[in-house]
Amino acid sequence: MTEKNSLKVVVVGGVAAGMSAATRLRRLSEDAEIVVLEAGEHVSFANCGLPYHAGGVIEEREALLLQTPASLAARFRLDVRVRSRVTDVDPVAHQVTVRDETTGEAYVETYDRLVLSPGARPVVPPVPGVGRALVLRDVADVDRLVDAIAHAGEGGGPARTAVVIGAGFVGVEVADNLVHRGLHVTLVELADQVLAPLDPEMAVRVRRELEAHGVDVRTSAQVTAVGARTVDLADAAGDALGAVAADLVVAAVGVRPDSDLAARAGARTDPRGAIVVDEDLRTTVPDVFAVGDAATKLDALAPAGPGAATTTIPLANLANRHGRHVADVILGRARRVRPSVGTAVVGVFGLTAATVGRSEKRLLAEGRPYRAIHTHPLQHAGYYPGAEQMALKLLVDPDTDLVLGAQGVGRDGVDKRIDVVATAMAGGLTASELADLELAYAPAYGSAKDPVNMLGYVADNLRAGETRAVQWHELDALVDQGITLVDVRTPAEHARGTVRTADGRAALNMPLDELRDRAARDIPAGAPVVVHCQVGQRGHTAARLLTQLGYDVRNLDGGYLTWRDGTAARAASRPRVSAVPA
Repeated sequence: MTEKNSLKVVVVGGVAAGMSAATRLRRLSEDAEIVVLEAGEHVSFANCGLPYHAGGVIEEREALLLQTPASLAARFRLDVRVRSRVTDVDPVAHQVTVRDETTGEAYVETYDRLVLSPGARPVVPPVPGVGRALVLRDVADVDRLVDAIAHAGEGGGPARTAVVIGAGFVGVEVADNLVHRGLHVTLVELADQVLAPLDPEMAVRVRRELEAHGVDVRTSAQVTAVGARTVDLADAAGDALGAVAADLVVAAVGVRPDSDLAARAGARTDPRGAIVVDEDLRTTVPDVFAVGDAATKLDALAPAGPGAATTTIPLANLANRHGRHVADVILGRARRVRPSVGTAVVGVFGLTAATVGRSEKRLLAEGRPYRAIHTHPLQHAGYYPGAEQMALKLLVDPDTDLVLGAQGVGRDGVDKRIDVVATAMAGGLTASELADLELAYAPAYGSAKDPVNMLGYVADNLRAGETRAVQWHELDALVDQGITLVDVRTPAEHARGTVRTADGRAALNMPLDELRDRAARDIPAGAPVVVHCQVGQRGHTAARLLTQLGYDVRNLDGGYLTWRDGTAARAASRPRVSAVPA
């Protein structure tokens, strides 16, 4: 039911959070006066689509422009003003100072409630020549990138080479799209892997996909200078690695909350620069709210302790959700905002990588106990054409069995499985309870035992103590303690590649179907045993068998494939000297 409300609400910043707040306000109150002040040219555009327009995947620029001031006025009776930059907030007088970017004139706008939605600013590394680097925040930025692709080459011709600084979600999307435009791309990342939210044995699959499409991936490397046609690189310690060709340069290092205006208004910011808000998105300044990438988010997975822990999650889905929520709060329809788990997905040359919650790296950094599970299921029934393998990882609290995080990499069906896990986390399901989820099944869409169910089965086995697991990165320490390493796959599989110890010794090959007859003769009694197969399933069966024969046995989680990916990630993380002269 529409409510009578004569409030005047000023929204600073449009796009996802700001426009969600403004339109929700109007749907709830026809009488509210709603003013939207946007510093840029466009108040509503698909910023997540910008890399794909640069790559020519989204061909029409107009497809990015979702609404205009005129369309918003017609449908929602909103007073939307573009090229209107708010330069100051007077919280006592309840007014903002606005500069018209077209005329240069300044004026004052009053408010009853103020919603700050300024977004986040791209981070640009402070190195010589970096002024040549392009960023990708708004439509004007993508226009500049499209022009550079067409004219940044020798003699004003098309660009042939590019360097992308930063291998996060945006960086790999930009690299993908520049390759689609025919450029040779060097992707530079200071961390030792691409896609930092993933763990290394998962991210290495994305790296392989990038390299398979010709991207020169440089991890553990940094840009030290941007020249006219090249970029100088160094390792993390600053030792030179040479130069790479770069007709154009894109900085995709990350973003920083655009909180300057809020700080000038007296709002508290956290050490990351984000505007601190409470559970109703209120800042520390009366009648001033903040939403979107500039504001803190409640962290659903924060370690136990006093106070509510917060984080920053610059994702469009949360920005839209919180824009809607702040409108409800302003008009008295308050309900506490749900803490965030940080669900994200990215596509790279047809490969999908998705994540939710904590990674193993982050759990280790926080000093928290966890249980890791790796599986490698097919996205649908193996007998149905087109079945392809994916890699899934689940992080579980060993005390409560609650899900702490999940990751997936594969061609098809990865997003569906991560979304299911994210929903289970929101509902408070345990990892073992994933086994009992009733998920849609037909041969073209899934398996009778869905990959999410399989994660639940493994979690339940570990919780119940029916099997014990060892992680790929824990294996060398166990070898030093004298374990016997057994490969229970077929001889043909073993010959194609097997787990090896740090000193190069191969696992003993003892096929699962021969294990009962050979164990007593070929596996030393009294010594611990680690078994492995290709993905972990036959290893589980072998571990159960050997346990009942009296052996102290563990299964290599995720099998040979996870070990292979983990060791490949270690090797790939090392910096290398460029073959391209400066």
